[in-house]
Amino acid sequence: MPERNPVFLVIGAGAGIGGHAAIRFAAGGYHAVLARRSDEASLGRLIDRIEEEGGSASGTLLNAAEDGSIEELVERIERDVGPIEAALYNLGAQIGNRKLYDTPHKTFELGWRLGCYGVYRLAHAVFPAMVERGKGCLLVTSATSAMRGNAGQHSHAAAMGGRRMLCQTLNAEFGPQGIHVAHFVIDGAVDAPDTLGKLLGDKFDAFKAAKGEEGVIDPAQIAETYWHVAQQPRNCWTHELDIRPWTDVAWWNDNPNPEIDGRGKSFAGPK
Repeated sequence: MPERNPVFLVIGAGAGIGGHAAIRFAAGGYHAVLARRSDEASLGRLIDRIEEEGGSASGTLLNAAEDGSIEELVERIERDVGPIEAALYNLGAQIGNRKLYDTPHKTFELGWRLGCYGVYRLAHAVFPAMVERGKGCLLVTSATSAMRGNAGQHSHAAAMGGRRMLCQTLNAEFGPQGIHVAHFVIDGAVDAPDTLGKLLGDKFDAFKAAKGEEGVIDPAQIAETYWHVAQQPRNCWTHELDIRPWTDVAWWNDNPNPEIDGRGKSFAGPK
């Protein structure tokens, strides 16, 4: 039987971070398997682009909140496509700003299912084969809410905070077994039409224009960062990394000095 290409599985393969990560890993020799909830046409366009650029890819629609869906997908890939050597969990859990009493129980639970429980299920499904092979990588896209909770973000902060702690516990258990788990705090706006674009609607272009070319994160550059981390040797693993434009103040320092902001720019103007 001919040797099969290693697989890079993306759960949450939209036109932003997930799609660009699939493009980058396919260019590096992986067979990219793209999974997303809806929009089969967009999924097909991503696969066509990868193949036109000389890569190998396939895709499927996936409701990750449905019990058994992630597990069945992992089993099918390992059986029919190839060994999953790297996986990206890129599903968000943003339900918008909602006050506590405007957050129904089921809505809060959905945030947890997508934001935290899905990572657990992916790890639970994919790690046994990775451990048997003695290597593997799980990349997890996260958000500022993993580090700091704000009003109106009850569901999202709880889900992302749980996601971050889960990554830490997975590292502690599976790092010694050769599995690299990396948690990425995306601490800024990403040029992603499937996520921020849908959230802002017809205001998306105006938002990007106001932020400027260097004020919105390029998802292709995030993909390069993911690729780099996935290729690190065991003596130099990154377990957590935060990403933002240079124009943004870091999440832990958003109350700048009244004279100098976090980017070294004076608020006072010329003397």
